[in-house]
Amino acid sequence: MEAGNSDKATHLCVLTHGMWGKPLHLKHLKETLSKQYPSGELYVFAPNSNAEYLTYDGIETGAERVTHEIEAKIAELTAAGAKLKKISIAGYSLGGLVARYVVGLLHKNGVFDTLEPTNFTTFATPHLGTRAHGTGYGGAFWNNLGAKTLSASGAQMFLADSFRDTGKPLLSTLADPNSIFIQGLKRFKRKSVYANTLNDRSVPYYTACITRVDPFVDLDAVDLHYLEGQAAEAEVILDPKNPVTAKKTPQTALTLYQRSSRSLTNVPFYALLTVLLPIGATFFLVNSGIQSFRSAARMKLHEEGKAGITTHKYRMPLLEDARAMQERVYEQLNNNQQEEYLPTPPPEPASSASSASSSSTQLADEKSLARQQSRKNHSSWPTLALNKDQFAMIDGLDSVGLIKYPCHIDQVRHTHAAIVVRSERSSYPQGRAVVQHWASNFIL
Repeated sequence: MEAGNSDKATHLCVLTHGMWGKPLHLKHLKETLSKQYPSGELYVFAPNSNAEYLTYDGIETGAERVTHEIEAKIAELTAAGAKLKKISIAGYSLGGLVARYVVGLLHKNGVFDTLEPTNFTTFATPHLGTRAHGTGYGGAFWNNLGAKTLSASGAQMFLADSFRDTGKPLLSTLADPNSIFIQGLKRFKRKSVYANTLNDRSVPYYTACITRVDPFVDLDAVDLHYLEGQAAEAEVILDPKNPVTAKKTPQTALTLYQRSSRSLTNVPFYALLTVLLPIGATFFLVNSGIQSFRSAARMKLHEEGKAGITTHKYRMPLLEDARAMQERVYEQLNNNQQEEYLPTPPPEPASSASSASSSSTQLADEKSLARQQSRKNHSSWPTLALNKDQFAMIDGLDSVGLIKYPCHIDQVRHTHAAIVVRSERSSYPQGRAVVQHWASNFIL
């Protein structure tokens, strides 16, 4: 899927889709951007080499396929007479992680020395992974299930992998300040992320917006601050500098009628789930087993260079200096996880002797992590119970200079699809506003 004049193009924009996705899911992004810049200088391109079940094969495998396709497209456009000068990349959901890996490969392969990195954007991307935080049995079960049913990509998104010779999860490597990925990302002029504040059952707010806190857990307790310049009827993007504040006035308890009304609005939806979820879960697990087996075979061919790509050109040092049912089941399982928080940090120990009295090393580590992260949390909301790898990812990605846009889409139950208008539905006007904001701020 592409748009633009191959002989007039000076700016290549690459769009990468999400898990189980395909280029068609990004049609609205392509059309909105092309309409914003109709001169033909912008060539919008959505690679097709990592579509649908191929997304099981791991972020790095997908990124190598996409990078190979991008390099071929650059050569094709150049041969057609295009004078390419700039390159931009936007990724949706898992595609945002693939895009970040692609950035490292293009940076290291010298593409950014001839094409200026201009815009980098992600929509609803799990930058910190999708593992359930906290230590409850439900979270542990979900993390284990997700890591084992989605092949290599599942293990990577649930931080259950050890990537190559780094000894760390792939997502940790992607956010390492010394990595080719962060160094490549820093070269872009404009870097932004768009994150759903609620009803994203695939990618919660904290991981899409790369943050230690989630102030949107209780919307009745906060005041939202919308970004200026939006039409009143299309307000959806919150001010990235001050998206929300705690309400200063005490909350009035809901009446029994109000509580009942809120619950009853969801009865048909949840009643349907009680019937469909067991069926869908069975299909999901059986199909995931089949797809994981096929994925392993594809990855073996890819590693051996028998899948049409010479992989060794993408295996440079990573560290410098030093389908719908499946998706719904995945979302519903993920949506059942509740937010957990780090404990309130205890007082600093008076001496080394007092710290030595800790009953276990794990407890001492948890206290140390809570104490350390509380110093970095300057908000009035509690710090989420992320692990140390995720907190390190936040620090690494915050060094890049990302603009983080919380998107308050409250007219649909499924905001993960709405944020990019994944299908042409009349119920997605707020998603159209998000995409238009991205296109309007795109640097040509």
